[in-house]
Amino acid sequence: MSGAGKVYLVGAGPGDPKLITVKGQECLQKADVVVYDRLANPALLALAPETAERIYCGKLPDHHTMRQESINEVLAEKALAGKVVVRLKGGDPCVFGRAGEEAEYLAVRGVPFEIVPGVTAGIAASAYAGIPVTHRDHGSSFAVVTGHLREDKPELAVDKWRALAGGIDTIAFYMGVANLPLIRTQLMKHGRDPQTPVAVISWGTLPQQAVVTGTLTDIEDRLAENSHITNPAIILVGDVVKMREKINWFKATLGPNEGIFG
Repeated sequence: MSGAGKVYLVGAGPGDPKLITVKGQECLQKADVVVYDRLANPALLALAPETAERIYCGKLPDHHTMRQESINEVLAEKALAGKVVVRLKGGDPCVFGRAGEEAEYLAVRGVPFEIVPGVTAGIAASAYAGIPVTHRDHGSSFAVVTGHLREDKPELAVDKWRALAGGIDTIAFYMGVANLPLIRTQLMKHGRDPQTPVAVISWGTLPQQAVVTGTLTDIEDRLAENSHITNPAIILVGDVVKMREKINWFKATLGPNEGIFG
């Protein structure tokens, strides 16, 4: 494709490929290059033209296929070469998706870009587990919190733990299974009722979705009994978890490639 290039920072949604937005689909359909993450459903790549270049840049905690600095450079270089580039990210690109960093890099270099929001996992995975993150009787406030704590820049200092424990009805911790002992201990230490319900939702919205529920007191033991719970996972803390008993609607009956686009 000739002409001016542009980067679209697109949210792929939480897993179920049907949850991508119409605008996200349109971006993929006109892409010359797709730079995609581990948590973006690979079925979505079929929406891009066959001629589009596909670049995988998935990350694991202990292994990065491509460092963030390299991703930034690729986005800019491809767009400056006149390509339409889709940076496809799981969930919403601005919720722990580093879209802010990438947009900043592009803006400084004069590269045109657009952010296309997506459905974030903390809301979608919870809904598929039968748990609304807000409810008039159980929770009027909601927060999303990283489950990864940077050693050089801890996001959850004492004052933040206190605020989370006492001021937020529903808390969704992203990618925090490894830090579950710390999360539950800090919440109880700073005043959260030990009997507060907790749900751990693994592979939310996908056929392999799995959910374990308990309380801050016993969720570690419950999780230890369920080895099938793995990352990606959401830890949901709050009274809204009680709603799962009544509205657990999603039954993971489809095969991994069934019913994707109708």
